[in-house]
Amino acid sequence: MNNKFCSLKQITQIVRNLQKKGKKAVFTNGCFDLIHVGHVSLFQKAKSLGDVLIVAINSDKSLANIKGPKRPLVCQKDRVKVLSALSAIDYVIIFSQNTPYEVLKQIKPDILVKGADYKIKDIIGREFVKKVYRFPFVKGKSTTNLIKLIVERYGNKL
Repeated sequence: MNNKFCSLKQITQIVRNLQKKGKKAVFTNGCFDLIHVGHVSLFQKAKSLGDVLIVAINSDKSLANIKGPKRPLVCQKDRVKVLSALSAIDYVIIFSQNTPYEVLKQIKPDILVKGADYKIKDIIGREFVKKVYRFPFVKGKSTTNLIKLIVERYGNKL
């Protein structure tokens, strides 16, 4: 897809090589169906915690399992392309499970970043990292809110 997109095997090797050099790999994950300022803020904060930022996205199928049959709005290939264009992100991977547990188990990054809506005890894969950070959302900025706004403003007029 592009030079930031990696397979699980590739990113695992990249992380091992970075860690051998004393560098920190930061990991976050999500659907990232419609990229908005809240996501960009999270990526920037996450990147500031280490040397490289890995963003793992749900595959189209797993996103539909989580969010429902009308999602994703943006296919995984396009989500990878958009995320890869952001300077804070170094690598993007796709995972097909509903959670990143197996990905985190294999990669074992140094730092895991999630939104503040997650309680530490509920964060999947926390046992595979050295540190977990939670960042608050940008108030009112979410994919769900964007979808609601579009429906309210335009309904069937698009």
